[in-house]
Amino acid sequence: MNPSIIIIGTGFGGIAVAIQLKQAGFDDIVMLEKADDVGGVWRENTYPGAACDVPTPLYSYSFERNPAWPRRFAPQDSILGYIHHVVDKYDVRRHMRFGAEVARCDWSDADHRWTVTLASGEQVTGDVLVPAVGQLSRPAYPSIPGRSTFEGTTFHSAEWDHDADLAGKRVAVIGTGASAIQFVPAIQPEVGSLTLFQRTPPYIAPRNDAAYGPRHHSLFRRVPAVQLGERLAWWALMETLTTGFVYSPAVGRVFQAYSRRHMKKQTASRPGLFEKVWPDYPFGCKRILLSDEYLPALAQPNVEVVTTGITAIEPAGVRTADGTLHEVGVIIYGTGFAATDFLAPMDVTGADGVALDKVWSEGAHAYYGLTVPGFPNMPMIYGPNTNTGGGSILYFLETQARYVGQYVEHVARVGRPIDIRPEVAEEFDRATQDRLADSVWTRCSSWYRNAHGRVTTNWPGISLEYRRNAVFDSADYVVR
Repeated sequence: MNPSIIIIGTGFGGIAVAIQLKQAGFDDIVMLEKADDVGGVWRENTYPGAACDVPTPLYSYSFERNPAWPRRFAPQDSILGYIHHVVDKYDVRRHMRFGAEVARCDWSDADHRWTVTLASGEQVTGDVLVPAVGQLSRPAYPSIPGRSTFEGTTFHSAEWDHDADLAGKRVAVIGTGASAIQFVPAIQPEVGSLTLFQRTPPYIAPRNDAAYGPRHHSLFRRVPAVQLGERLAWWALMETLTTGFVYSPAVGRVFQAYSRRHMKKQTASRPGLFEKVWPDYPFGCKRILLSDEYLPALAQPNVEVVTTGITAIEPAGVRTADGTLHEVGVIIYGTGFAATDFLAPMDVTGADGVALDKVWSEGAHAYYGLTVPGFPNMPMIYGPNTNTGGGSILYFLETQARYVGQYVEHVARVGRPIDIRPEVAEEFDRATQDRLADSVWTRCSSWYRNAHGRVTTNWPGISLEYRRNAVFDSADYVVR
C-alpha cells in the first residue's frame, strides 16, 4: 500500500513531517495551508521587534543548520527566510496548497479514509491525516466588557496593523507576555505615551544577544563543529532550566536569583518599578522571558505600568477597578494565543462518528501528544503535552516527525488503518498528569493550563526523555 497523506499546516511542524515522509519514499502528499504562504507563526507575527526567544543555533532543524543567521536571536524575517530556504531545498513547496482553510475532518469507517472539507466546500481525501496546526496559531482576546465599543485603533500583536500610525499617540498595551516584551521596547521611543496594563508580571532573564558577522558566518561554514557546539551548549542550558521546573526546586531557586538580580538592576533608574514587575508566583510557573530592553523601556518617563485590574473598555479608553479612565487612542492586545484549544476551529470526527471535541471535553490528551484512540491514521504534530517550558520546540517537532514517518511506514506495510490501543493511551495520560501534578506548572494560572486546571500543553520532563521514549512501537496499535 502506498498511502496518500494530508498534512494541515505549513509551519515548522508540517514541513518537518513532509521532509521525513519524502525521505522515507512517500510522495503522495498534499499540504493544506489557509494562508497564502508558508511559515506558521513566523508568517503571522510581524510586530515591531519580533524575533526568536530561543537562540537560533538551537531553533533550527538539526539536519539543516544555518551558518548565516544574522544574530543569536534571529529576527522574524530571517526565520521566515530560513523556512523558505528549507521548503525549496527539500522540494516540499510543490506539495502545498495555499488558501485552503480546513473546516472539518471526517473519518469513514466504510472507506477507511479521511475526508477533509475546506471552507470553500471543496473536499480532499486521503489515507492518513496529519494535523500540524500548532498551539500558538489563534490569537486570544481577553473577555473585557465593552471591548467592541472602543473608538480608537485596536489590534492584536499577532495581527499587527502596519497602517496604524503610532507616532505621538497615547497607546495602551494589554498583556505582558512573550510578544509584548519584544514590541513594547520597539514602539516606546515612537509613541507619545504608553500605558502598560499588567495582570501578572513575567520573570525576565538576560537575553545576551549577539550579532553574527562575516567572520562568524565563515567560521560556521568552514568548521561546522563550532556552531554545533553552540547548539549543544544552549540545549544543555535549556535542559537544566527545565530540570529546575520539574525535578529540582534548588536549581529553580538559582535561576530565580539570577532573574531577580537582572530585573533589579534594569529597574534601578525608576523607584518603585521593580516592586511592580517582580512576580509573586513560583519561578517557571509561567514562561521565562529573555530581554535586555523591556524593563529599561518601562523605566522611561513616557511609560506607565498599571497593575490595577481592568473593569471595562470604553469608547475613550480603558477603565480600571479604581475608577480611573485611562484615555488612549490605540489599544494593542499582547494577550497571547488560545493554546489549549487544540486543532480548533476545525471539527474532527473519528470512528463511529465520535467528535474529538467530546473526547477532549475536559482537556486535550494524546499518546506522546501524537495519537488519540478512536481516530485511526491521524498522528498529529505539536499536540497535547508536547510543549517545552524551557527549550526549543523544534527538538520536539523533529522527534514527532520521525515518529510519524515510522507510523506511516507501518500503515503501508499492513495495508490497513491503525489505531492507538485505548489502554496504552490511558496509562500514558495518567502517568503524564501524575508527573505534572508535582511540577511548578500547577502552582499558578497560565496558558499551560485549561479552564479545568489540567496542564494540556507541556511535556512533564526534559526533551531528551521525550526523544528517547517517543518511538513508534507497532505493539501500541491495533490494526482495524
